[in-house]
Amino acid sequence: MKRPLLLEILRTPALAAGFGPAQWELLLRQARSAGLHGALPFLLEEAGVGPGVPAAPRAHLDWLRTLSLHHGDNVRNEVRLIARALADPEGGGTGRPLILLKGAAYLMAGLPNSPGRLFSDVDIMVPKPALAQVEGALMLHGWATTHHDAYDQRYYREWMHELPPLQHLRRGTVIDVHHAILPETAALHPDPARLRAAAVDIAWPDGLAGDCPLQVLAPHDMVLHSALHLFWDGEFDHGLRDLFDLHRLLQAFGERPGFWEGLPVRARELELELPLFYALRFAARLFGTQVAPEATAALAAAAPSRARLALMDALFLRALLPMHASCADAFDRPARFALYIRGNWLRMPPLLLARHLFHKAFLSPRIKAEEEA
Repeated sequence: MKRPLLLEILRTPALAAGFGPAQWELLLRQARSAGLHGALPFLLEEAGVGPGVPAAPRAHLDWLRTLSLHHGDNVRNEVRLIARALADPEGGGTGRPLILLKGAAYLMAGLPNSPGRLFSDVDIMVPKPALAQVEGALMLHGWATTHHDAYDQRYYREWMHELPPLQHLRRGTVIDVHHAILPETAALHPDPARLRAAAVDIAWPDGLAGDCPLQVLAPHDMVLHSALHLFWDGEFDHGLRDLFDLHRLLQAFGERPGFWEGLPVRARELELELPLFYALRFAARLFGTQVAPEATAALAAAAPSRARLALMDALFLRALLPMHASCADAFDRPARFALYIRGNWLRMPPLLLARHLFHKAFLSPRIKAEEEA
């Protein structure tokens, strides 16, 4: 398959300096479909691309930059308000550090993949026994549960690794409260207590005083969580963005002494060797990520069979591209559908999966139609 224009620019941003209007239009469309439009102006600035950009795409990039900066300010303020809710002793606050995951963690820690990264909710992690206390504290500060269907509530609370999303009644912002990084019904069981125990403190941004300490996952765990989130899921709308996160994280953390030696060891401790194998393989294939040979060698035993790997290559190398017509071929939809089924299969045992898919395909639409009527 021909490499998409967006992928070329993510690998070598300086190439955009010679683009004409048609190439800029295609690049911006592909970037938006991949969820990377906010990051594009920052990547181009980092590469020194700017003065030669035609007026129309330049104006669009300036608007995206402004949007991304505004988004970052909103997220920082939202994290401050979440910390205030969880630290409030009168509102049932926990008094624990606030552990951030994914996009909010990248932003608050100032990681290289955070400039321009747009996301719709703030993910936090708490111990499972504290879920009721955390949910109560957030509800007292204006957040309310979503997914009011009784089946959806049971699905989240009994089988998943998180509460139903909580949305603020006034601001409309959304929090995902996790107690683990995989559903309890999944075959893999990375111990969330180990993740919390290894979490590292980060400072509040200048001028933003929080009511409790901030933490993010340790570097190894952050990479492993990102790998698991991408390669153990069934939806790839933002697959290229998530793989680019991994690429940038590996670039940044890979310069730290002992990172590469410790990464496979930590993956083995958390039962995440196969997701890490896929993450390193496809980051290298699509972005040219420099992976230490010792890490590759340490994961060799986790690799699937040759036939299975060929199949996964065919599926992932399609699903990880932008969901744009210019990047698709006749096998794009079948590949994404197969990975959707695989993602659900990895998260649930067969009988529960069959029941879940039946309910979502036939019963949930009818319940929703009756409620709307």
